[in-house]
Amino acid sequence: MRAALAPGVRLLRALPRDSRYRGLTLVLTFLSYTSYHLSRKPISIVKSQLHPNCSALGPNPHNDSNSSTWCSWAPFDGDNYKELFGALDNAFLVAYAIGMFISGIFGERLPLRYYLSGGMVLSGFFTALFGLGYFWDIHVLWYFIVVQVCNGLVQTTGWPAVVACVGNWFGKGKRGLIMGIWNSHTSVGNILGSLIAGAWVSSAWGLSFVVPGIIITTVGIICFFFLVEYPEDVDCSPPLHHVITSNEDPLSLSGQSSANHSSSPKEPAEEPEAISFLAALRIPGVVEFSLCLLFAKLVSYTFLYWLPLYIVNVAHFGAKEAGDLSTLFDVGGILGGIFAGLISDYTGGRATTCCVMLVVAAPVLFLYNHVGQNGIGTSIAMLIICGALVNGPYALITTAVSADLGTHESLKGNSKALSTVTAIIDGTGSVGAALGPLLAGLISPTGWNNVFYMLIAADVLACLLLARVVVKEARGWCGPMARKRGY
Repeated sequence: MRAALAPGVRLLRALPRDSRYRGLTLVLTFLSYTSYHLSRKPISIVKSQLHPNCSALGPNPHNDSNSSTWCSWAPFDGDNYKELFGALDNAFLVAYAIGMFISGIFGERLPLRYYLSGGMVLSGFFTALFGLGYFWDIHVLWYFIVVQVCNGLVQTTGWPAVVACVGNWFGKGKRGLIMGIWNSHTSVGNILGSLIAGAWVSSAWGLSFVVPGIIITTVGIICFFFLVEYPEDVDCSPPLHHVITSNEDPLSLSGQSSANHSSSPKEPAEEPEAISFLAALRIPGVVEFSLCLLFAKLVSYTFLYWLPLYIVNVAHFGAKEAGDLSTLFDVGGILGGIFAGLISDYTGGRATTCCVMLVVAAPVLFLYNHVGQNGIGTSIAMLIICGALVNGPYALITTAVSADLGTHESLKGNSKALSTVTAIIDGTGSVGAALGPLLAGLISPTGWNNVFYMLIAADVLACLLLARVVVKEARGWCGPMARKRGY
């Protein structure tokens, strides 16, 4: 089922088609997922303001008490505040993980434009609702938990939809590099979210949520008017999704001839059926990369939610300064995603690229914990390097690998698997994203060293889970017919 052509797109039909519409798709999906991450980041910045060290501000002006929690925001003013922060993170991430498996199924069967823009508007509403708790003077935990659960569910509309849209427009040729650059939206969103949230965190932290909520809602409305789901909808040629061998017909890979595209772009001869959940699991590589992402995303999201608080506690920066410094981790993530995509395109080894970066990340995380705060220069360098090594594999798996598997040659040109495969991989990864911040909240009272040991162990496990695919890639390179191939 496809939606009617977006209204704003009619204004662009007179312009050159293929490259212009591909560019439009990249820009719109980039802005969409930038705004998704922008709206997720404020909670990590605001944590240090919900439970600051009030003793540094002097005695309680209300009762002359020297209590160190008089300026904290109840219910986060108790000694169990880290556990409560972990509960907030977990409420969002568990809901996100559960919803992601369902979201991919809906994404294959509903118009992506409606699904994406509707989800963005709802995400903006619930993000702003969290911040309104400040202005409404709400101090009950259940309110913030419920808002986080609802936000986690509606935010699952984003990733399957944007990856499916990009996968519909771009073939495998330089997909790693293109999607590596495109995937910088995650880090750009985190950086902007940190800066926007930091602007109000010390004065009126509610605005740290309300402003991102308005932004994602606005971008969602723009997507509704301009996003194109399929090349055929605007008389463009669909891409080839796997390498053509000498005995294959190029037209059979795309599923339709160019004549059919030009004569009836909206009415293909036969609409392929959406793939089932179990059929998606049987695609070679889906299980391995899904489990690898579980541990890779555990590490990435622990940094996403706990890095600013770690910097405050260890380096003794203020809330705004810690939030600004934490953006360097995302700068490294941009570089890591591009590097991973470029190398994997050149070598044809997606799994090997991930494995090498994960192996190197483990000792680097150890070094950052022990020497990363020895001067501002060291801290900056280590944060960028950690960000590149941690987010590089995560970015590659959630973009190019997901698109490769969602258009795997075993599907025989059926593009109705992209959203489901993407949701399975990212949904499994989101289980790790939920576990990481939760474990960090439980472990951090015993010392930050133990948190980093947990992250290092997760990196090693992520690498081991790809061993079979890495061996397959190595055999392909060593064979007489070595060439880039799908998984």
